[in-house]
Amino acid sequence: MAWFKRDKKSIDQPTPPEERRVRTEGLWVKCESCRTIVFRKDLEANLLVCPKCQFHFKMGAKQRLDMLLDGRWTEHDARMTSTDPLHFVDTKPYASRLREARKKLGMCDAIITAEGQLNGRPIVCCAMEFNFIGGSMGAVVGEKVTRGIELSLDTRQPLVIVSCSGGARMMEGTISLMQLAKVSAALAKLDEAKVPYISVMTDPTTGGVTASFAMLGDLNIAEPGALIGFAGPRVIEQTIRQKLPEGFQRSEFLLEHGFLDAVVPRKEMKNFIANSFDLLLS
Repeated sequence: MAWFKRDKKSIDQPTPPEERRVRTEGLWVKCESCRTIVFRKDLEANLLVCPKCQFHFKMGAKQRLDMLLDGRWTEHDARMTSTDPLHFVDTKPYASRLREARKKLGMCDAIITAEGQLNGRPIVCCAMEFNFIGGSMGAVVGEKVTRGIELSLDTRQPLVIVSCSGGARMMEGTISLMQLAKVSAALAKLDEAKVPYISVMTDPTTGGVTASFAMLGDLNIAEPGALIGFAGPRVIEQTIRQKLPEGFQRSEFLLEHGFLDAVVPRKEMKNFIANSFDLLLS
């Protein structure tokens, strides 16, 4: 008759609610555009593009390189880090922000410079990481972009830079602003050597990044719906005291007004860049 007896231990120590609850946190994602709930694995398999409305979610630097490059790629200057030259403090010390971002992302700063192949063609590719202090450009980002340009120049491999940034890093002040001139001067040398450079702008590409290397490509292309500009729309509206046009500073608006050469969906990006290099190098 043992099956009629209750296990006293199980009564005294019931299963905790968190163990009984089905663990679904993080398995689903709500689209920021159409509000559709999408299974995360399906979204990742679709290159972080909403299957219903084609909204392009932000993509990390490593994911971006894996998407564009064939198989394995080699990273350069991975351990280059900021020295916090101004010992800047706002709501928290800049040094603390750097430590937290490095620990969270496993990166030393907001960009990865890599060598690899795109559809069999050797290239140099830099990809920015927005989750690292807003993808902001400080001394390290500027130096790594410059070294990537110099590597492209030395090896005569085409260059791709994928921008995703809030602009210059205010915690480094004038040192950050100096990077605009340094990177632009390096790109001028690349242009003189006739080594092609394609700039890819993603959401968002703003501030000093837009004012330097993001808009200096032989081809300037962007993902659909990307916010691209120097100052943000709200700042511009408050300055000129006028309502801005619908879609102002989005990639489609910039293409219509001649600031971009093409708007390319993420699924077509790799082949578009490969075909563009075939034309530029023919």
